[in-house]
Parts: sequence; structure tokens; C-alpha cells
Amino acid sequence: MKYFFDILGWTGSALIIIAYAFTLLENKKYLETGKYFNLLGGVFIALNCYHYNAIPPFVTNMLWSCIAILTIFKTKKHDTFSE
Repeated sequence: MKYFFDILGWTGSALIIIAYAFTLLENKKYLETGKYFNLLGGVFIALNCYHYNAIPPFVTNMLWSCIAILTIFKTKKHDTFSE
């Protein structure tokens, strides 16, 4: 079980780094994908932190995930009204 949570943590870290790299690209398609990578990355890292009882980074990554969710919904709402 330890390896499962280790893999989750490393995968989450990679997703967040990739999401940040997407912000450096000028292709809007990658920005949309990056929002979901931020969400998954934050959740994966939060699960890893919870498993290891690291509460401060757990809370930080849950907030990171909530921000990603709000960003996704804001984008969806904006796209709906602009059509």
C-alpha cells in the first residue's frame, strides 16, 4: 500500500509541473488540459499527504484542488455565456 501512495504523490507532482509548463505555451488547448492536471495533481498529492499524516501539505493541496475546480467551473460558465 505504501508504494501506491508513493506513486500517487509522484504522479501528482508531475501533473502539477506539467500543468505549469502548459502555461508557458501559447496554445489555448493546453491551458484547458492544465486545469484538469492541476486538479488531479492536487488530489493525488493530498491523498499521499493524508496517508503519511502530513496535514499542512494535505490542506494546501486540497485548497489547490478547490481552486482548480473553481477555475474549471468559471471557464465553463464563461464559455456558456459567450456562445
